Amino acid sequence: MDSLEKQGLVEESLPNTSQQSACISNKTNLHSGETCKKIGIFSVFLEPFQWLQMLSSQLNPTFIFGIFLVYGLNLGFSGSFFKVVTDYYWKDVQKVQPSVVQLYIGIYYIPWIMKPVWGLLTDVFPIKGYRRRPYFVIAGVLGGSSALMVALIGNLPATLALVCLMGVAAGMAIADVTIDACIARNSIEVRSLAPDMQSLCGLCSSAGALIGYSTSGFFVHHLGAQGALILLAVPPVFITLLGFVIHEMRSSRLDSGKQKAMETLGVAIRGMYQTIKFPQVWKPSLYMYVSLALSISTHEGQFYWYTDPKTGPAFSQEFVGAIYAVGAMASMVGVLIYHKTLKEVPFRNLLFFAQLLYGTSGMLDVIFIKRWNLVLGIPDSFFVITEECVSRIISRIRWIPMIVLSTRLCPLGIEGTFFALLMCIDSLGSLTSKWAGGIVLHTFHVTRTDFSNLWLVILIRNILRFATLGLIFLVPKADQSDALIPPDILTKNSSVNPDDEGLELVPKIDKAEEV
Repeated sequence: MDSLEKQGLVEESLPNTSQQSACISNKTNLHSGETCKKIGIFSVFLEPFQWLQMLSSQLNPTFIFGIFLVYGLNLGFSGSFFKVVTDYYWKDVQKVQPSVVQLYIGIYYIPWIMKPVWGLLTDVFPIKGYRRRPYFVIAGVLGGSSALMVALIGNLPATLALVCLMGVAAGMAIADVTIDACIARNSIEVRSLAPDMQSLCGLCSSAGALIGYSTSGFFVHHLGAQGALILLAVPPVFITLLGFVIHEMRSSRLDSGKQKAMETLGVAIRGMYQTIKFPQVWKPSLYMYVSLALSISTHEGQFYWYTDPKTGPAFSQEFVGAIYAVGAMASMVGVLIYHKTLKEVPFRNLLFFAQLLYGTSGMLDVIFIKRWNLVLGIPDSFFVITEECVSRIISRIRWIPMIVLSTRLCPLGIEGTFFALLMCIDSLGSLTSKWAGGIVLHTFHVTRTDFSNLWLVILIRNILRFATLGLIFLVPKADQSDALIPPDILTKNSSVNPDDEGLELVPKIDKAEEV
């Protein structure tokens, strides 16, 4: 074969080679695209775990575990289960009017209003050198024993049942204020992680509420309202266990003697008084109280109407639990929306638009009570679930920045006590909302069987929600990561050392001895 023939063969083979190369290249690109897509999906799945790992490494794994137990199991599951089961307990076992139940629910809030007392105890009165661990144990024992009493003792008078249910609420409140003290201190020491900690709390409480609401109707149907209350004795067991495992540095300086304890108590009370006088503290605190108090609660009137077979949609026990369960899932969506898109928005802007949406979404209740959804061809079940989802998402977006704002107002040294004081103000707002709602329901003659004026009560509630916008100037314009109070607010004119109080969750060997 001569050179010309060889050259022709080479030229003929070149296109084939280039086509093969192009083919291989296309396959490689396709394979790379598929691989990237799989890696992208896998990374989205891994993102929550990486986030938790980051929080655990910068804070403490047992602290994160404590948030899961207190917010997920104690507040999320127990709180939601407690809400549904006690509604049926007062309606079916004690046979109480909805306006009276509103007043009883307000009494449940008394242990929450006493949060500054629990905060003072945890900050000022350590037990065996520990400021937090023993109070988890106390909370677990109190909540568990109270739940067992109301569940196992038959024919309880309403007063005694109310006392037992208050004991359950007190156990939740003490555990909550104890973990909140830990969160408040960590929010001060690691300021950049404060929104992340509140997002974790919101996710845990929403996930726990999802489970609690999903199972509450089932257990009420099969065990009865009173029998189902026995499940409220389970979470306190884990709260008691938390008291033995959570990481806490034992104080190297054990406060001894009644006089020393009273001196420390006096310092804490003076510190709270000194802090609350600052305009940047009392103004947002006033707004948080008013925004909760003016949104009067109509829950019991709506619950009785939901289950009424004559004038209401007559929802079953399982479906009522399912409504709240879907709402809990929507709350998780609200947390994710806040965490992904809203945690950089200034406080005032975020709370203004959240409150505006809160008032607007309340009008869906009026539409449902008037049954206009049926006129529009929307079934009751679909409409109520949609309304619950919208309401929960907006409520969560409105609530989280208030909690972040509260952590920003806490001075180092009495952070547990002062955060408890701020949460007490919020609980007082909720108590005002419950009792005011009960009074309005009674005034408009909303009873177990008469719901003709229920829509008017809800309309008044929505108008009051919009009225709250007139006080938005009380909320600071600051970003959520800004410091709102001077760091030396307690030490400027006193000899208080902030490191003498509170819980050190991040190990610092030079300040305490670890046990």
